[in-house]
Amino acid sequence: MATANATRPQDSTKIRRPLPAPNGDFYQATECLKPEELAILKKVRAYMENKVAPVINKYWAEDAFPPELVPGMRELKVAGAGYQGYGCAGGSTLLAGFIAMEIARVDSSCATFFGVHSGLAMGSIFLCGSEEQKQKWLPAMARMEKIGAFGLTEPLVGSGTGGGLLTTARREGDTWVLNGEKKWIGNATWCDLTIIWARDLADNQVKGFIVENKTPGFKAEKIQNKMALRVVQNAHITLTDCRVPEENRLQLDTSFRDTARVLRMTRAFVAWEAVGCAMGAYEHALAYAQQREQFGKPIASFQLVQDLLVKMLGNITASLCMVVRLSQLQDEGKLKDEHASLAKAFCTVKMRETVGFARELLGANGILLDHQVGRFVADAEAIYSYEGTREMNTLIVGKAISGFSAFV
Repeated sequence: MATANATRPQDSTKIRRPLPAPNGDFYQATECLKPEELAILKKVRAYMENKVAPVINKYWAEDAFPPELVPGMRELKVAGAGYQGYGCAGGSTLLAGFIAMEIARVDSSCATFFGVHSGLAMGSIFLCGSEEQKQKWLPAMARMEKIGAFGLTEPLVGSGTGGGLLTTARREGDTWVLNGEKKWIGNATWCDLTIIWARDLADNQVKGFIVENKTPGFKAEKIQNKMALRVVQNAHITLTDCRVPEENRLQLDTSFRDTARVLRMTRAFVAWEAVGCAMGAYEHALAYAQQREQFGKPIASFQLVQDLLVKMLGNITASLCMVVRLSQLQDEGKLKDEHASLAKAFCTVKMRETVGFARELLGANGILLDHQVGRFVADAEAIYSYEGTREMNTLIVGKAISGFSAFV
């Protein structure tokens, strides 16, 4: 799935030969997909390169989401990839991972928007909802007629969501009354519904609720002044006596262990997103190095530049091989928390290093949106932090391999 060949600037005094096209899939991992799945992935790539890439810098600079891109994503019919039935895209978890990577390869904000909707919101209903809830909500979400968000993190509670949620739910007959705040909730300023996780005052257990954003008592305010994922519209949500019917409580979610099933799945997809972010930065850096001339020749011909490029490609290749096996484990029903956590921690660290190398290669141009790499550098900072910090994921893996819990 290589892109078109890069060429050096025109120079009639030299014989120019075609240069290798920048391609972050050095070990041809996409060949693990079935032919029909690879065809879907090619459509995703074409849409991202032809429709998203030309406009995304404008929206990133304006801190705005491009609503005109949603119909095109809808036509791809990839929402709910990896989920079977209910109008979802289906296919393998491996395909879903590659889709996340392909979107992030062009823009991490779009990958986050898609991941929140298809992974977190739809995934919560798919894994924790009743049959009736799946039939009611998932088909419209798969068609992207209704867009979802996921509200777990709070202003004062990040990593401690398992036992320390401050948002509460109190049952009154067939209605639940929600009170509290949520922060960093992607899509929530404009979407149709948000999965809100709250602590039941009766049994102190975490429960999930499908909250339509038009519900009285639900208020979503845009978070301003972000330096990363600026296209994603993150919200600070305030719930004030927000009344939700019992039929909108996720019926198969009775404790945070059920919530963790969703996070295990989406944490794996964030690892894929990290690979895509690193891949995009690398491919832009390589194309730049093939064209940028210093001392009379392209800088890609210099040893130190090639050293940076190879270190970047090594990080990407190692990470991509890891997430491919991760998704294969999930498709085999063998995925555990520690598998997803190791991939998320490792891949985001390597992503952060890789985008740094790309920025270094571009010199001063590395901080300009014009050359794309600066956007990848900034967005990587958000990917590095969300879906569990490196430290928290490290402790999950550490407990699994040592038999001792180091959690405080």
